[in-house]
Amino acid sequence: AEQASYRAKQMGRNSLCYFDAAHEAAIQARHQLLQALREALQRGEFRLQYQPKVDMGSGQVIGLEALIRWQHPQRGLVPPAEFLPVIEDDALGLEVGDWVLAQALRQLQAWQVQGCALPVSVNIAARHLQAPGFVERLDELLRQHPQVAPALLELEILETGALEDLQAVRQVLSAAQGLGLQFALDDFGTGYSSLAYLKNLPVRTLKIDQGFVRGMAQDPGDRAIVQAVIGLAQAFDREVIAEGVEDRELAALLLAMGCRQGQGYGFARPLPAEQVPGWVRHFEGAWRPLVAPPPPHDGGRPHPALGTPGWALS
Repeated sequence: AEQASYRAKQMGRNSLCYFDAAHEAAIQARHQLLQALREALQRGEFRLQYQPKVDMGSGQVIGLEALIRWQHPQRGLVPPAEFLPVIEDDALGLEVGDWVLAQALRQLQAWQVQGCALPVSVNIAARHLQAPGFVERLDELLRQHPQVAPALLELEILETGALEDLQAVRQVLSAAQGLGLQFALDDFGTGYSSLAYLKNLPVRTLKIDQGFVRGMAQDPGDRAIVQAVIGLAQAFDREVIAEGVEDRELAALLLAMGCRQGQGYGFARPLPAEQVPGWVRHFEGAWRPLVAPPPPHDGGRPHPALGTPGWALS
């Protein structure tokens, strides 16, 4: 009764609230997880792994995406889907976001010493991007790592997050761009952006959502969306990269459609930082040219993105 009364007061008084044991248990579990995550940050239990991005035409590794993991003392490596949604609306999300940026810059500096200077992209939540002082903190982090060229750090923002307050996001991106950083619009195609949004956001790269990429070999609708995003990127002079490239056939199809950059398990799963330089050398040395798959049948006509069958990609 006390908890129901307290919740009614939180809602502005003159309200009716029922005590729900299941709901209360879920709230308690969330609070406990938040506390565990705060302690994990203090104890240094978070890790970054890095998934390569590849030029599918040449086989050259063109960059890496930093992906956070929780090295839990009992459960082992916990994937981000199990804890990031819990912190995204909490102040802890800003602290973790700052930690990821700092760790990525430290790793960039360490790789440069080893002769591996590849750009690294970091996912930034819309709330983090628009938090007061974000650009100032970013500038300070860059000053702490003067050996790292700012252009080697790319910030990825979700398309849906960017559209919530376009004007505010644009101002922050422009200010951060002045520091020398680059930007990518993540999961492009899942939101409701217009051409005006794409024109006004200072992003260099569009990332095609992996859901469309994985389904495009069988689903003409997904294939049409992927082709449309590639066309938009070309029309607005943006780079385009496909997420979720699971095999060489998908990579060959994307390359034939005009998308040279890919990322996914077909190339590599996320790697610990110490494995990246060796993996890059091995991958680039072992790359084999891609051969286009047979074009999908459509009344006997080849898909226009593929042209005539039987040609090779190198």
